[in-house]
Amino acid sequence: MATVLSRSEIPAEQQWNAESVFATLADFQAAVAALPEAINGLARFQGHLGDSPQTLLEALQTQEDVIRQVGKVYVYASMNANADTTNAEFDAMNGQARSLFGRFLATASFMDPEIIAITEDRLNQWMDQEPKLQVYAHFFDDLFRKQAHVRSAEVEEVLGLAADPLSSVNNTENVLTNADMTFRPATNSQGETFPIIQGNWESYLNSPDRELRRTTWESYQDGYLALKNTLASNLAVAIKRDVFYARARRYSSALEAAMDESNIPVQVFHTTIETYKRHLPTWHRYWDVLRRSIGADKLYGYDAHAPFTRHAPHIPFEQGVDWISEGLRPLGEDYVAALRQGCLQDRWVDRAVNQGKVAGAYSSGFPGTHPFIMMSYDDTILNLSTLAHELGHSMHSYSTWKNQPFAYSHYSLFVAEVASNFHQAMVRAHLFQMNPDRDFQLAVLDEAMRNFHRYFFIMPNLARFELEMHERAEQGKSLTADVMNARMAELFAEAYGPAVEVDPQRDGITWAQFGHLYANFYVYQYTTGISAANMLAQKVLKEGPEAAKRYRAFLNAGSSLYPIDALKLAGVDMTTPDAVETTFGVLAQMVDRLEQLTAK
Repeated sequence: MATVLSRSEIPAEQQWNAESVFATLADFQAAVAALPEAINGLARFQGHLGDSPQTLLEALQTQEDVIRQVGKVYVYASMNANADTTNAEFDAMNGQARSLFGRFLATASFMDPEIIAITEDRLNQWMDQEPKLQVYAHFFDDLFRKQAHVRSAEVEEVLGLAADPLSSVNNTENVLTNADMTFRPATNSQGETFPIIQGNWESYLNSPDRELRRTTWESYQDGYLALKNTLASNLAVAIKRDVFYARARRYSSALEAAMDESNIPVQVFHTTIETYKRHLPTWHRYWDVLRRSIGADKLYGYDAHAPFTRHAPHIPFEQGVDWISEGLRPLGEDYVAALRQGCLQDRWVDRAVNQGKVAGAYSSGFPGTHPFIMMSYDDTILNLSTLAHELGHSMHSYSTWKNQPFAYSHYSLFVAEVASNFHQAMVRAHLFQMNPDRDFQLAVLDEAMRNFHRYFFIMPNLARFELEMHERAEQGKSLTADVMNARMAELFAEAYGPAVEVDPQRDGITWAQFGHLYANFYVYQYTTGISAANMLAQKVLKEGPEAAKRYRAFLNAGSSLYPIDALKLAGVDMTTPDAVETTFGVLAQMVDRLEQLTAK
């Protein structure tokens, strides 16, 4: 890639379908202008939710209508801002959306305390008197479950008002790393130079040219190191925000607060991490196989993505959609048809590489919009995997929105990462069966190990890091760049084992490259997600339609069930270590296959 295109140079068919949300920027601004009045309209219910079941129903329905409007504005603003972080107008729009969301939270803050004041017994009577309230039964159950952590209306209002300023650190990280941060060009073994931006550096890191990998990795890590103190200060604020919210809601720790939000036992976090640590020898064995396959005495951070073949397939976007569709065919023709229409007709996917586009990939959307995807597709098997992953999220949203009332149209992060990794496991199984060619098999294993490296290696290490940093904040200890880098490097040294030489500074800055750490205890859910996903994929592949039916029932459930119960519906119990153990078995089998293929 000699040059990187600006956003204005990208063909419309490679961009997300923004006009399906708002036809023009003027329509967006009109919606923004109308929202304050709609939000203020909620205030008329304050002090009156206990008047009658009809009043409560009207308030809940009014709140849902306002959330729909706020959600639509938020999706449009954030997607535009992330597609081009250099566009000041888009950044301003994103700020407007965040402010409106904070204003909504503050205005609606009276509702939970007033509903709790009605009492559970009285609400049960009201649901008999007004059948339309019955749809909220699980919502009420969840509210009373967390009753001890719902504060007075006045405190809830303050917490709502604090949402906007306290969330600004998320945007600061986004703008700093995607708009302001620069990287020196990388150089390959022939002396050719390559520009490094957030949208392309991973492609170079997967190169068979070790010099290109080294200079890319060092450039990327050094870009973050140049701003390490600012990034550490910013993350420290986010961590202290988590601690503040936990204490304001009377939790014993930020971890307990995060887990309780979705009714997940705290022990699930600890069991996941302990199981991971117990199986580190599997990872040590993999690093040694990789070291021998590239003929190196020692591996370094830039070798983690070294490919096993120089003959990986070229996979244009449309071909990628075809292969993903075939891998997911066990879920049903209607499932595949919806996915294909989203990718090929409705423009769910913003797939171009352009200047100013955010790093990584994500699925976004809201009931009433498409389940959009932001990513940079580069025709590699790795980006095929990323597309499959994000389509897992999008099809989860699509299924939930289609089958649940608005009250349960969302789902927790804990189950979200199951759907995404399930897609990857199913597509990978199809690719292994599709082509027995050695280079193709090695390319699929490259994809698999990149996926496992991110979600089953990096993420549990980040989870350990995140827990320790939150505990430091809770104990009043300092959170500096040097503290963060040193601990991150120590965790990697343990996890890599003797085959990999850890660079204390460059490996240590890895924490700064994951905006996920700005969402309270998000990253461990990638590890639980990939674990449940691989266990469920094995069930679908071995048991057939009945297992697929159970899996789709899980997708359709949304938040009408607690996450642990929804996964039990699909066929996995995440309160035990079984899924993590099973997935380490999958990893071990792939290492076996790699050892056999590379030995040839």
